[in-house]
Amino acid sequence: MQQVSIVKCDNYDPQQVYESVSKSIELLGGIGSFIKPGMRVLLKCNLLMRKKPEEAATTHPEVAAAVARLVKEAGGIPVIGDSPGGLFTERALKGVYRACGIEAVAERDNIELNYNVEEKTVSHPEGKIIKSLTIMKALGDFDAVINIAKLKTHGMTLYTGAVKNLFGVIPGTSKAEYHLRMKKLDDFADMLLDICNYIKPVLSIMDAVVGMEGQGPSAGNPRKIGTVLASSSPYALDTACVYLVGIDPGSVCTIKRAGERGLCSKINDISLIGDPIEELRVNDFKIPSHKHVGFIEQFFTEDSFIASFINNYFGPRPVFDYEVCIGCRDCEKNCPPKAIIMKGKKPVVNLKECIRCYCCQELCPQKAVRIRRSWLFRLFR
Repeated sequence: MQQVSIVKCDNYDPQQVYESVSKSIELLGGIGSFIKPGMRVLLKCNLLMRKKPEEAATTHPEVAAAVARLVKEAGGIPVIGDSPGGLFTERALKGVYRACGIEAVAERDNIELNYNVEEKTVSHPEGKIIKSLTIMKALGDFDAVINIAKLKTHGMTLYTGAVKNLFGVIPGTSKAEYHLRMKKLDDFADMLLDICNYIKPVLSIMDAVVGMEGQGPSAGNPRKIGTVLASSSPYALDTACVYLVGIDPGSVCTIKRAGERGLCSKINDISLIGDPIEELRVNDFKIPSHKHVGFIEQFFTEDSFIASFINNYFGPRPVFDYEVCIGCRDCEKNCPPKAIIMKGKKPVVNLKECIRCYCCQELCPQKAVRIRRSWLFRLFR
């Protein structure tokens, strides 16, 4: 039976975080069950973009520091790393590490940071939808990966946690290629599961001390949840996390597909250990105000003219707040299908070309992108 540990953690006080993270891992057998002396361990955090820790868009630095301390206690060598959205360069990484507070805790606690920005293509014959992957070359330098995710909502997948965090092993702008190839939501979910199965993290930890609700994964609002969760199964961890915040697991594409592929059990079949989850549940956690196009396929084939027309003109779509937009062009640069162009230093989206991946919203540093639902889609909400 898959196990998920749940431990209260009221705030990001370094000692409290360390004790909560340590207890969550101890409930699973202790750090020594996962890390052996001499192992080099990648601590794969969610470092989406340059965001302050208090904005709750990235893994909090004290959670990363606590895991690094535990790895050291087990005789391992921790290295914090990620491939954020946008350019994957040493300069870009340094900026993200600094903004997210990772650089400061790394200097304080003598933790190594990854600056290897090379990439490589690997074979993955066991993949359901992708048989090869372009990944961070640095992965080959590690004996184990510990997945340190952040509990957040997501415009495309509704929820982002342990499984989707591993999409970050795809280098920078290469992520756009995968969005283009996997335009259907279930295909995108299968791709995320294939990546997760390739990486095989030995341990996944969820920073749910403060999560993000609303228009996540970067434009939402911080929401105190007050917990740290851990599991050897990223799939079970995500199932427990959505239950914790009152999201229907069946509405999250990665969890639905994981269940269909036999990778994850239902919440009643997962052993939840530690603090009682029912006492910690958040019942009014706000999810994105739109939902991904899905009901249309009940009536029309997805590739039909009618479905395409309805999706393009009546489906959820990105809109820009020009009073907030500063014309930085990050949305244009990171749009996988190149559906965004700049007119008079302001972005405009071609809805016929837009694939509704919402990378523009995810990577906007000013929160100038919102996802708008039409009256037709509100009827089916």
